Amino acid sequence: MLQAVLPVLALVAVAAAGCSSSKGKDEQRLTEQRENYCMQLGTWQKARNAAGTDTPESSGYDEVGAVAQDAFLAMQPLRDETVGGGRTLGEATAAAMNNGDSEAEGRVVKYCGDVGFETLTR
Repeated sequence: MLQAVLPVLALVAVAAAGCSSSKGKDEQRLTEQRENYCMQLGTWQKARNAAGTDTPESSGYDEVGAVAQDAFLAMQPLRDETVGGGRTLGEATAAAMNNGDSEAEGRVVKYCGDVGFETLTR
């Protein structure tokens, strides 16, 4: 009986080690996605603030739109994460960028701070 149990235990140990390694890679990928989102959010904030001093006809507004698109793309894998107030990251990002919702922008900036990337936003 002991001979039958040892191979099973060995398989369980190998499977557990594989899960741990996979979990570590998932956490690393999640951290990289969060960092990328926060960096894109900060870039959008800078472009928006710079465009605020331009006239509406200037190309600054075109740049803000392109930068916002990059931030939306970076947000996609994280869109369902909660940011408080019953909102998801996707909802708050859209409200901040499309509607100029300062409360929503505050929530996404706080999200970046909570995940360790507060210095990437304004």
